[in-house]
Amino acid sequence: MKRHSISIQDFSQHIFPLWADRWFVLTSGDLAAGKYNSMTISWGSLGNIWNMPFAQVFVRHTRYTFDFMEQYSTFSLCTFAEEYRDALNLLGSESGRNRDKIASTGLTVCPSQHIAAPSFEEANLCIECEKMYWQDMDAEHFIKSDIARHYSKRDYHRIYYGRILGIYQA
Repeated sequence: MKRHSISIQDFSQHIFPLWADRWFVLTSGDLAAGKYNSMTISWGSLGNIWNMPFAQVFVRHTRYTFDFMEQYSTFSLCTFAEEYRDALNLLGSESGRNRDKIASTGLTVCPSQHIAAPSFEEANLCIECEKMYWQDMDAEHFIKSDIARHYSKRDYHRIYYGRILGIYQA
């Protein structure tokens, strides 16, 4: 799919549905080295911090993608049309540890413009990020008691902040 660059200052989307309804595919690793993994995420944010545009993503330590987020400095976030919902469900529910789940989706991995982590040909929006900060969640800081229900196994997320280096839209 042909995409064009969007100025970060001009990027405008309905952010809540982008995360909650459309979802993102988070991919970390290095395409040239052939080492990367993807997972579907629906928790995150986009904004400005330290005078830089950023994307914030959450990854549990138990996820295979966590290893890639720790080892590599970049990640991409891609959204897709509704017709790819089955592929996104597979990426969010299966592990890449024991099989090539990306190949099972039929999605086409492609080089990103500014980062080593790949993007996807079929994506209608790609956000390319370079990690700049991480923080582990601490249950002691949950103010609302119902947050804990998301962590029955106490498998808290690591929060990553990535500086947005480029945004591309179909």
